[in-house]
Amino acid sequence: MSKTNAMRILESAGIDYTAHSYDVDEEDLTGITVANKIGAEPESVFKTLVTTGDKTGTTIFCIPVTSELSLKKAAAVSGNKKIEMIKMKDLQPLTGYIRGGCSPVGMKKQFPTFIDETAVLYDLICVSAGVRGTQIKVSPEKLAAVTGAVFAEIS
Repeated sequence: MSKTNAMRILESAGIDYTAHSYDVDEEDLTGITVANKIGAEPESVFKTLVTTGDKTGTTIFCIPVTSELSLKKAAAVSGNKKIEMIKMKDLQPLTGYIRGGCSPVGMKKQFPTFIDETAVLYDLICVSAGVRGTQIKVSPEKLAAVTGAVFAEIS
């Protein structure tokens, strides 16, 4: 397994993590499938969603793969009146990542980031390492520190 930019950033910040690889099924990129493949509780595996707000522009939300983002709650916590998911074609140019491999760590630019408050129920959570087929397991508090994230009720 080769190191990703997200892994290098965690290492340079002195943050411990473990990497977990799995075989990618292009037909099934769901987070629950990923959780099963790496042997993690689905509620502890977080997907990274990229949105755009009417006031703040691009905003990042990390929520459990078993949940859906509440656009109303997301808008409220991020200081927007309205928020919507970005178009898939804009994901890579904006973040440097592709669908199924979007990490909250190491995007092209640091965007306002929010992690669902349920993350603190776990010692470690999983997020994408920045490529399909690899997850990183990391402390939610340390993930928040390295991304500048805030914990909030967003799902």
